[in-house]
Amino acid sequence: MRVSNCTVNSPWDDGICPKSSFALGYARASENITISDCYLSGNYQLGSVIDGTWKPMPPEHARHATGRIKCGTESNGGFKNITISNCVFDQSRGIALETVDGAICEDITITGITMRNTFHCPLFLRLGRRMRGPANAPIGTLKRVIISNITSYNASPLPSIIAGVGGHPVEDVKISDVFLQQVGGGSSELAARQPPDEEATYPEPTMFGELPASGFFIRHARNVEMSHVEIETVSTDARPAFWLQDVEGADFFRMRFPAGRAYALDRVAKFRSFGSRSMSDVSFDDLQSRTI
Repeated sequence: MRVSNCTVNSPWDDGICPKSSFALGYARASENITISDCYLSGNYQLGSVIDGTWKPMPPEHARHATGRIKCGTESNGGFKNITISNCVFDQSRGIALETVDGAICEDITITGITMRNTFHCPLFLRLGRRMRGPANAPIGTLKRVIISNITSYNASPLPSIIAGVGGHPVEDVKISDVFLQQVGGGSSELAARQPPDEEATYPEPTMFGELPASGFFIRHARNVEMSHVEIETVSTDARPAFWLQDVEGADFFRMRFPAGRAYALDRVAKFRSFGSRSMSDVSFDDLQSRTI
């Protein structure tokens, strides 16, 4: 499957959305897919993109707008060997990789993306336990994902999310050369919040409620690596840039953070942060809970 050189304005439904299912009577993955050179939005009146008038939807519509590239939500068969590149997002819900019904989601590359005015978080990676499919199907996997060369401007207070479930982590995620500007404004009370797991809930970035991070919320994950990533907040934000819980293997290299705490760590092992101008290098292998 190849999608390229397209303009998508999707005020009510997701824009480009590979799905997988058991409709054939067996698990068949969506695979070998390239999505490139596309413009996505979710906040222009229907027909106005085609006729060139580009009329925005009323302000109250923003909470209903979608428009994004998403693997899911239906996810029995899986998503494999997918590349998303050179796309522009304007007033959308960003990029979502979701497997909540037992799908194997693996070997995904995302590169060369610009985003403006994202309604939710720019990046949403979710492995869940909804399991709406054949009985006794095992929980799926979400692993081997590379994300690079991303710039996001004026996104909502919601951070990007990498979230698995207990005993089933999101694995092997590499993120590099990324600039994320969030509107910020998080309080110290929010920084102390412990969001619920919501293992069987429909996967949406808002599923956990407000989150205690300004840049990335990472829970139930293994082998996460980030390099040359900058988090910026327009308004002062009391939350740490990165909130990690139940994570094994986390490497951060040459990061930039807003003023304040960089990391809140809860049950994190094999952690390294080095080469960042605003803080000293930190490295430990044993399981720790601390703020940095």
